[in-house]
Amino acid sequence: MAENQSPGGVEVDVGFLKSRRGLLKISELVVLFVAFVCFAVAARPAYIAVACVEFIVTLALLLLYLLKLHKIFTFFFWPLIDVFNSFFAAASMGIISIIAISTYTVTGTIVGAVMGFVVMVLWCVDGYYLFMKITFNQQRAVQS
Repeated sequence: MAENQSPGGVEVDVGFLKSRRGLLKISELVVLFVAFVCFAVAARPAYIAVACVEFIVTLALLLLYLLKLHKIFTFFFWPLIDVFNSFFAAASMGIISIIAISTYTVTGTIVGAVMGFVVMVLWCVDGYYLFMKITFNQQRAVQS
């Protein structure tokens, strides 16, 4: 049995966790969790919902790449879905963070909004790097 393979046959890509994109995904999850906790402490249900949904989607994409499921489920073009998710999540979290800052009543709301802006920047960087790697049926440059 291979060392990076679980008993069920799913391969684990440990190198992804050490890559730039893997580190971005992990940092997105950490910052999102902090924002979620801050919004939960402030008892702001709408902000909690957005942070929770984006945490679940980002975790699902991390697991998709970590377990190499994107090679099994080939009916979607996963990198493009990841790009769309990154920019959509950045836009929704940016809007929620602006609303949270403008209507704050508790310090937790401000901290959650600041974390929302941080994760928004991380998503934009992640989406940009991934979009630059997508070739869209063009020949790739020969690397020497």
